[in-house]
Amino acid sequence: MTSEADQPGIGVGTWAWGNQFLWGYDPQRDDARLEQTFQRCLALGFRFFDTADSYGTGRLNGRSEMLLGQFAMRATPDERQQLCIATKLAPFPWRLGRRGYDRAFSASQRRLQGQMKRVQLHWSTARYAPWQEPALIDGLADLVESGAVPSLGLSNVGPKRLRTIHRTLQERGIPISSLQVQFSLLAPQPLADGGIVDTCQELGIELIAYSPLALGLLGRSAGDPRPLPPGTRGSLFRRLESSLAPLRQTMEEIANGRPGGLGAVALNWCRAHGAMPIPGLRSSDQVEQAAAARSWSLSRDERRSLDALAAARMPANPFQSA
Repeated sequence: MTSEADQPGIGVGTWAWGNQFLWGYDPQRDDARLEQTFQRCLALGFRFFDTADSYGTGRLNGRSEMLLGQFAMRATPDERQQLCIATKLAPFPWRLGRRGYDRAFSASQRRLQGQMKRVQLHWSTARYAPWQEPALIDGLADLVESGAVPSLGLSNVGPKRLRTIHRTLQERGIPISSLQVQFSLLAPQPLADGGIVDTCQELGIELIAYSPLALGLLGRSAGDPRPLPPGTRGSLFRRLESSLAPLRQTMEEIANGRPGGLGAVALNWCRAHGAMPIPGLRSSDQVEQAAAARSWSLSRDERRSLDALAAARMPANPFQSA
């Protein structure tokens, strides 16, 4: 178990930047606010930003990368030097062979204006097209080997598949810098014995927790005056609300007298298990709350009390491999 002294930091997820379907993105309304959010992140020491070439719905596909690239180029040279912008490339069915990611990688680098520091496999194809994945992984390793990008990461890969990929890349001398999976108090599956938390720790791979706030649900108190979000998120919140009372009560007890609210409790639970959470930040207020979470840590007893209440309630990613 990770000690308080060496707990990971907190990164920034940008799935919502450009996503109209789930997050209601509107470029006219949101772009200036997102740039303020980015600037506040830099001011408060956030340096890891995660995106993907498929973030942004419909005609806005790639919008998240484009915004990140614009914002990064408006930062100071020193700030850009410290940034780690990581993007994920989707293994779409037409992206085949060792060169299958070449065009996608070049397009992402253009949108990011050359600021990409890590390229990542977005999800594993092991469940439906296991023959496709090894060549794409080799192609990503080629990009690192050639110096086109400094580091390589994975996403939605389980412990069995991770060991296979790790062995292959180790033979080439290419490290896996990070692996990200859905991980939260409502998606604790990575904690299973021999699961991803254990495997990443054994192999020396940084674990990244996406959706650490369960799409924002874990940041809401029982009497939250804010209306439920519209659409799919609101439907999920209504379905899960009735089962959260014991967990929320414990979270509120832990949050009492500490900055950052319930969201900070959820983020620090991930950190207590050795994972860097990457909450989606869309406003300066959310940046402040995430920064507040870094100012304190869960005690061992607090972590254990939350462990006992963590339960798999979020929809599982269908592309997560074993």
